[in-house]
Amino acid sequence: MFRRALHVATGRRGCHDITGRLEAMVAESGVQTGLCHVFLAHTSASLILCENADPTVRADLEDFLARLAPDGDPRYRHRIEGPDDMAAHLRSVLTGCSLTLPVHQGRLALGTWQGVFVYEHRHRAGERLLWVTVYD
Repeated sequence: MFRRALHVATGRRGCHDITGRLEAMVAESGVQTGLCHVFLAHTSASLILCENADPTVRADLEDFLARLAPDGDPRYRHRIEGPDDMAAHLRSVLTGCSLTLPVHQGRLALGTWQGVFVYEHRHRAGERLLWVTVYD
């Protein structure tokens, strides 16, 4: 089993591609056939498997979530860290904090147009911690 921490500086709301970094970790692990589990240790960001070729897909996702969980909704009771605080938590719950991906022939077995992204839900954020475990 291989386990490493992965630190991702998101800085701003939006999708941050980590596919290449995960591919490098899978290669480093030496696992040829198995699984790669990725866990994001935060409650205001998420992990998504999404279209990686056309950025308008991720823009449309952001627009959809902005309607579903808008910043500053007066119905929110939790506002400790500003108007995007509760919206970020809701978006994280809806999109998830972990992914398990197949490893085949020493590589992530992703579809042609799939990429893995840290989806930052805060307007200003710092570094996000992920735990990557690769096993056969």
